[in-house]
Amino acid sequence: MAIVTISRQFGAGGRSLAEKVCRRLGYAFYDNELIQMVADQARVSADSVDALEKDSSGVFQRFAGAVVPKSLRDLVLERKGDSIEEEIYVDLLSRIIMEIAEAGNAVIVGRASQYILQDQEDACHILVRADFKDRVAFMQKNYDLTPEQARRAVEQDDRRRANLYRKFGKSDYDRPILYHMVLNTSRLDLDRGCRLVCELVEKTSPRKDRKNTP
Repeated sequence: MAIVTISRQFGAGGRSLAEKVCRRLGYAFYDNELIQMVADQARVSADSVDALEKDSSGVFQRFAGAVVPKSLRDLVLERKGDSIEEEIYVDLLSRIIMEIAEAGNAVIVGRASQYILQDQEDACHILVRADFKDRVAFMQKNYDLTPEQARRAVEQDDRRRANLYRKFGKSDYDRPILYHMVLNTSRLDLDRGCRLVCELVEKTSPRKDRKNTP
């Protein structure tokens, strides 16, 4: 039962590719659903998790220097208010992604899943990239934005992506060596990219778990 992680530059079509792969393979899809899953386990709102993912100040790391760190359960129960610390977020997200991988037959978009599952034997790690101008054009076309709105959206999400990986102590997330496949959607359309990913998954999955794809 394979697991696919798709890391992507915003506007490169990574989410759209993930949806195509899920439809073709019949896999479960995880993207923003992970925000709600973390929120449920941390007993906070999804908005607070979303805010933490975008935060770059590090003010939530109050437990980072603890000599004897408390258990995750204790930290969750002792927390007051609708906020979530980075330590709890990283721990919960990692656990949830590992549980999804254990069940298999799923595509996970982003959220450091390529690092969390780097030792998962049946995982296929994909990176989706594109030229900046093409990413802006993709956002204009698919989300009905003006050129300026699309440009700002791409720039803002690039910062959010860097902030998210910082919470995992990572900055090399665009290095090709981390991935089984790197797709440049400035040169490759999403349908062809989907076929390539599915072919990789079929070759990676144990024979007994393989499905016939059209």
